[in-house]
Amino acid sequence: MQTHQAKRVAVIIEAVMQSRLTDAMEDAGVTGYSILPVLAGGGRSGRWTREGQVGRGQGMVQVICIISPDKLDDLLNKAFAVVESHIGVITVSDCEVLRAERF
Repeated sequence: MQTHQAKRVAVIIEAVMQSRLTDAMEDAGVTGYSILPVLAGGGRSGRWTREGQVGRGQGMVQVICIISPDKLDDLLNKAFAVVESHIGVITVSDCEVLRAERF
C-alpha cells in the first residue's frame, strides 16, 4: 500500500483557548483535528495536575491535526499567534498517511 508524506501538529494549550486555536487552524486550511484532555504534566513552573483545580481554566487540552506539508507554515503562524501570549507548546513531526486527499 502506498503512503504519502504529511505533518502531524500537536498543540497543548489552556482549555479556555481551545476555540480560538481551532478557529485559527480552520482558517489555515485544517479540515480535521482531535482534541484530548491533558490530565497532568510538568514544565518550567513545576508539576501540575488537573485534579483539584478551581476556576474557569479547566486545565489543558491537546489539539492534534494531520496536514499536507504545504499547509504547515500558514498553520504554524496562525497557531503561534494564539499560543505566544498563553501557556502552550506546539510540536511538529513527520508522518505518513494512506489517503493524502483527506489532508
